[in-house]
Amino acid sequence: MVWERQQGRGGQGARRDKGKSREGAVRMVRRSRSRKLQKLNGLCRREEGLRVKRSCPSSGPSEPGSEEKKGRGNPVSVQLFPPELVEHIISFLPVRDVVALGQTCHYFHQVCDTEGVWRRICHQLSPRLREQGSGLRPWKRAAILNYTKGLHFQAFGGRRRCLSKSVAPQLAHGYRRFLPTKDHVFILDYAGTLFFLKNALVSSSLGQIQWKRACRYVVLCRGAKDFASDPRCDTVYRKYLYVLATREQPGVVGTPTSSRACDCVEVYLQSSGQRVFKMTFHHSMSFKQIVLVGQETQRALLLLTEEGKIYSLVVNETQLDQPRSYTVQLALRKVSRCLPHLRVACMASNQSSTLYITDQGGVYFEVHTPGVYRDLFGTLQAFDPLDQQMPLALSLPAKILFCALGYNHLGLVDEFGRIFMQGNNRYGQLGTGDKMDRGEPTQVHYLQRPIALWCGLNHSLVLSQGSDFSKELLGCGCGAGGRLPGWPKGSASFVKLHIKVPLCTCSLCSTRECLYMLSSHDIEHHPAYRDLPASKAVGTPEPSLGAGAPQDPGGVAWACKEYLSQIHNCPTLQDRMEKMKEIVGWMPLMAAQKDFFWEALDMLQRAAGGADQGPLPHES
Repeated sequence: MVWERQQGRGGQGARRDKGKSREGAVRMVRRSRSRKLQKLNGLCRREEGLRVKRSCPSSGPSEPGSEEKKGRGNPVSVQLFPPELVEHIISFLPVRDVVALGQTCHYFHQVCDTEGVWRRICHQLSPRLREQGSGLRPWKRAAILNYTKGLHFQAFGGRRRCLSKSVAPQLAHGYRRFLPTKDHVFILDYAGTLFFLKNALVSSSLGQIQWKRACRYVVLCRGAKDFASDPRCDTVYRKYLYVLATREQPGVVGTPTSSRACDCVEVYLQSSGQRVFKMTFHHSMSFKQIVLVGQETQRALLLLTEEGKIYSLVVNETQLDQPRSYTVQLALRKVSRCLPHLRVACMASNQSSTLYITDQGGVYFEVHTPGVYRDLFGTLQAFDPLDQQMPLALSLPAKILFCALGYNHLGLVDEFGRIFMQGNNRYGQLGTGDKMDRGEPTQVHYLQRPIALWCGLNHSLVLSQGSDFSKELLGCGCGAGGRLPGWPKGSASFVKLHIKVPLCTCSLCSTRECLYMLSSHDIEHHPAYRDLPASKAVGTPEPSLGAGAPQDPGGVAWACKEYLSQIHNCPTLQDRMEKMKEIVGWMPLMAAQKDFFWEALDMLQRAAGGADQGPLPHES
């Protein structure tokens, strides 16, 4: 019994010790809370003191109505805050909100345009970016490039026709250009890194396995300047990828320099990304662009130097995968030999032709096959099969800024934003409203100031921008296979395609299976169009329905009578509506005017509601 009582007393003592320890812990928590409250009260008092000091009016008689304002409290201006604090707060806003805030007043415009704000935003968007680049506002340019980058695509086949977005590499510093191949997509950023976007099988949200485009990425190489592949529109032929890059080469033993930077061309398999060939040039030669031309067995690589000269070399693609050493000869192209005073700014190529644009806006052509020459110029009079590299000058009214080269037609954009088309027009791919070939550059009058221009096998695309900065995609030519969304029968004039274009789209490309749009905004690069002088704007001829000749009133009247006769020959109201829509597409009208007429015809057609679907008597 004595032992049990002692054990009971021991248990009561243990319980008392536990109770004391709990009370001590509670006291410590209360003390810490009271200390935190005291600190917060002190901070609040300091802020109140600052507010009183900043909002304290100057000495003098009180203004009438000041007693009423005391109840509401005096407002504090944001300009009284330290600039570093305001910049720090603004840096947490999204890029779109920062741009909008900078448009509210002069003060916020100055604050939102400082490099400190954009440096913090850039580090949030791309934490691994260490170099801000060059330019007047390097951090702002880098932040906007990384905020707007994106690759969007829409597949032509299948039931689902919606815009999709590819995977965005976190290491990419904006998107400069891209190239789709048979199985994958390659993207070059502004830091010279070439990314390899792969198609793969992934699991969907419903747990199903599906084939998705450009869903995984790998860094293919660094230090890249430019890249190219087979120039044909069909991606099946794009087996190899040619990359123009800069590499450090070890110096010769006994020389003071240890290593030198030399330009080289590396050839990769597009299917696996494996490098199969490499050619290195002398360190004194620096190149900035590469294009391909010719067949696989006689593939010519055209290299543009920084001085505007063009060199070429020929390789055999069928032997690139063999483990052998090759010796290729780099020679000066004939356009640089015959015209040494010309300084070429950029190049464009196809399988059978090459186009050069000089720094003065001149255009020179090389055509290597008689069929393409006939389609482009309408004759074989000046074609020399023994001298295919002889450059041909195109006669143009103004300086050319950029171009697009298809298989047998081309598009040019001059400094005033005017679009000129030339070549084969069998499917209406020139957008002139008819299907007659053009042997000379012909202006498309209802389109001006495009963002981008693209010419395919038998259709053309134009990326334009509205007054509210919204983008829209226009197309003409053959619509088979869904290549002109919303226009399966095609169109001889540029019509608005049924596709949603991202806001910052800057370039596009169309293949047999898919339409790609690259989104990236560079604040230091945009087409600097000039206003057309009044002397050239007055008396501009209307778009011709013939072979580039000016319209006369008699021809217009005859065309309208022909259109009316075609409408009269339609047996039903439905057929007449469809014929009228087709005629509106043929007419040389502005894109907005065509959209208006098409919408009005759709409204009339819906209002009719099939009331008069039977045969209609022909009116006299």
